[in-house]
Amino acid sequence: MDALVLDGVDAPLVRTTMCRPTPGPGQVLVRIKASGVNPLDLKIRSGQAPHAKHPLPAILGMDLAGSVEALGPGVTGLAPGDEVYGLAGGVGGLQGSLAGFVAVDADLLALKPSNLSMREAAALPLIFITAWEGLVDRAQVQARQKVLIQGAGGVGQMAIQIARAFGAEVFAVDRVAKQALIEQLGATAIDYGQSTIEEYVNDHSAGHGFDIVYDTVGGPVLDTCFKAVRRFGHVVSCLGWGTHSLAPLSFRAASYSGVFTLLPMLTGEGRAHHGEILREASRLVEARQVMPVLDPRRFTLDSAAAAHRAIQDRSATGKVVVEIAD
Repeated sequence: MDALVLDGVDAPLVRTTMCRPTPGPGQVLVRIKASGVNPLDLKIRSGQAPHAKHPLPAILGMDLAGSVEALGPGVTGLAPGDEVYGLAGGVGGLQGSLAGFVAVDADLLALKPSNLSMREAAALPLIFITAWEGLVDRAQVQARQKVLIQGAGGVGQMAIQIARAFGAEVFAVDRVAKQALIEQLGATAIDYGQSTIEEYVNDHSAGHGFDIVYDTVGGPVLDTCFKAVRRFGHVVSCLGWGTHSLAPLSFRAASYSGVFTLLPMLTGEGRAHHGEILREASRLVEARQVMPVLDPRRFTLDSAAAAHRAIQDRSATGKVVVEIAD
């Protein structure tokens, strides 16, 4: 098979021919049709992601969509020819999806939504799982709650749609250029350049704060979340690194949860739950309650470096996906 190999930090992605993997017990051999690109791929490539534990040389790419080619011993519930998708590699020494084939833990996969192309499906796993774990698993989002999303990138876009699907009233904070997209997804847009935290808490929650605040940005933005949550509310962050004062959170008797989406791939624990979450994603997508937002440009293995640059230079207007030719 063909694959892109990263030999060292800041090295180019080199197209290489290598042996097709063989699925072991509990694994599925997937013929990859599309590979989602994430900012973490670039951090691994530049040596800035020790938490990903992905030794080099390596194949990058965490998200995939493709078809089942063969089953390893003990796999049930899937059959050759099934179209699947998942967050299945590219960290922890697991082969990534910038390749023609991959042998992956069957628990990490789910049947692809029937109304999505392979390219669209490959855009979903990481961002959907991250949003779901925060809103549903940690904060237990409910109808009629007020939910504030900090940042309308990939995870933020999924969080908006999931919260809306649960019947919540959703608000999203980002720059003014994201206003049209935020409103298209069904949330009220808040321009951080025009409104202070005190102003939008007062304007949209009568000064009480929001039931759930999901931070997808980290740093000082997480500190503002502690001031935006209501009494007994819940703050969630998928980038909760650094040093933060918990006093504003404590004064509201609110709670905080962190999301570390890579954990099942790094430890082997909880992988089946990722498959369960993706089955929920398929259900919501097929009900047209959730849809991915893709960058319109098309990339292949030969132009994968350009796909990485689209994220690095912030020119991407949606999820970037690399399509893998047979």
